[in-house]
Amino acid sequence: MNPNLERILSEASRVAQGAIQQAMAAASQRHEGGGGAPMLQLLAAAPKNPANPANAMNSLNNPAFQNSMAEATRLMRSGNLQAATAAIQAALGGAALPASVDDDLNIIDVEAHEVGRAAPAPQKPAQTVKPGPSGQFISGSHTEGAAGTREYKLYIPPASFAEPLPLVVMLHGCTQNPDDFAAGTKMNEAALQRGFYVLYPAQTQHANSSRCWNWFKHNHQKRGRGEPALLAGMTRDVMSRYNIDPQRVYVAGLSAGGAMAAILGDAYPDLFAAVGVHSGLPTGSATNVQTALGVMQTGAAPGARTAASPPTIVFHGDKDATVNPANGEHVVAASAGASRPEQKRARSPNGRDYTQRIYKQADGRVVAEHWAVHGAGHAWSGGSAQGSYTDGAGPDASEEMLRFFLANTLPAKH
Repeated sequence: MNPNLERILSEASRVAQGAIQQAMAAASQRHEGGGGAPMLQLLAAAPKNPANPANAMNSLNNPAFQNSMAEATRLMRSGNLQAATAAIQAALGGAALPASVDDDLNIIDVEAHEVGRAAPAPQKPAQTVKPGPSGQFISGSHTEGAAGTREYKLYIPPASFAEPLPLVVMLHGCTQNPDDFAAGTKMNEAALQRGFYVLYPAQTQHANSSRCWNWFKHNHQKRGRGEPALLAGMTRDVMSRYNIDPQRVYVAGLSAGGAMAAILGDAYPDLFAAVGVHSGLPTGSATNVQTALGVMQTGAAPGARTAASPPTIVFHGDKDATVNPANGEHVVAASAGASRPEQKRARSPNGRDYTQRIYKQADGRVVAEHWAVHGAGHAWSGGSAQGSYTDGAGPDASEEMLRFFLANTLPAKH
């Protein structure tokens, strides 16, 4: 028997005995070359009641089982670990190999591939983060009718800032939470120094088993519907409670959070003055799990620019094996339109090279920036190893996004 298949079959028996997390971690680690990178979060796809170990061992000699496991091996080698998990599920349950990943998997932003010198990420998101010597980091929740309820964390800067201040909404990636995302992006520290509020909405496992924002579902992509409506409502609620400047409200996110940030910018250009998308995808690039997996692997078609599209800054590692870097190009294209870029290549103080492209309108106004971070994977550039999915060697995405954001304001409402 093929040695790789032998190892997979051995791990499948462990799955049958209730060890799916360790088994899939080992399979993912082999796929990555054993470099100690964070493993794929696959428990949502695991059987809720593991198969009887004896039955599972007897099934090892079943030709259909062996075919399914061989297909799982192929899928793992190709990097499609979600489909590999579905294949193992089907084999252990005695079902036929599914033709496609079921829509209930909801693991479409796996946050698994760290490339090059990306900082090692903790297996579990950080549970606490200190906002600094001043200011507060508080918890809250918001309900938006049928769209549901979500909790959030809010950084409130020191009381010494008397004037209305900007607000930055930060949308975490899959498997992350607000504390973890705040630690990794260092956004609270920047808020303390510059003086602005930071809102971190929290996705729930009930809404998505891996806590991904549902950017890939058609009912979560439009104004007034689903998660965009809930997040916009949460933002307005926080604005009504604190001394926030309505002309300087911004949204940014990582991966699934970046994709949802792009959606919010397009759906609510009257609320968000600018958008930051890190390792994300363009609005409307997928409408279900199957199309999401496709565009993550190959890149989506360019999004359509509207007259109201807000200025957008994009960061993307050019070695991202989770979300194809072409998606970042397409996010920029949706905001830049026909603008021709100015381009420069440089090296960040922490070591990574990057290429920055700046898109300006005829009047000189910057409408988009694209930062391709060379050698970086699926991780927040310039982030702290205190949070997950960060690459400390890259240019500081948080600082560059803030610079871009604060150069853009909405017109005053009369």
